[in-house]
Amino acid sequence: MVKKKRLRLIAEMARKIRGYRELKNRPQDSQRYALDYDTMTRPFTGKKLNTPLYVTAGMRMFGVGRLFTRKSWLDEQTEPCYWKMTKVKVDYTAEVHSVCFCILTFRGKEEPEEREVDKVMYHDWRLVPKHEEEVFRCCEPVPEPPVRYVRYPPLLSAMILAQQAKQLGVDASTVPEPSLPLKWDALLNHEYFRSQDEKKIQEGTPV
Repeated sequence: MVKKKRLRLIAEMARKIRGYRELKNRPQDSQRYALDYDTMTRPFTGKKLNTPLYVTAGMRMFGVGRLFTRKSWLDEQTEPCYWKMTKVKVDYTAEVHSVCFCILTFRGKEEPEEREVDKVMYHDWRLVPKHEEEVFRCCEPVPEPPVRYVRYPPLLSAMILAQQAKQLGVDASTVPEPSLPLKWDALLNHEYFRSQDEKKIQEGTPV
């Protein structure tokens, strides 16, 4: 025999009252997304937002064209390392309120394309003064060290020699011994994986 479910009318009423009060006291969007532009802090959560944007909050166009660096770079690197801000997308509903796009120059070498600035929540960002930008940029590029070579393992070296001799149609003893360059051209970087994810999103899931 199935036991009858006990009716708990008072508990059910209390649950509905709690749900109604939570719905009534739910913060509005104007409270959740409010922002103090003097301190770049959300009053509702007390969370500090994008540090580069906090530095340039009072500037024209949010500091587009200015140079930013980090205190850790100033302490660790002798060559200039900085971001040049090119674009700012402000969204008051986003968690960090904005997205900054810059061109990175690391150890005097400038990247060809702009990308989104990472680690914007760190508080060691520094704005390079306008009158010091030219002096800050000047540097002698660091010469790249020569590429070193090492010998292949014996079995792998013999396989490569045999393959090259077969392709050239000559004796294996006349082919120079192959060597392995100790240089790695990184193709699988952060931007590569990001582009692959965007490509998957555009193509969708195959059915």
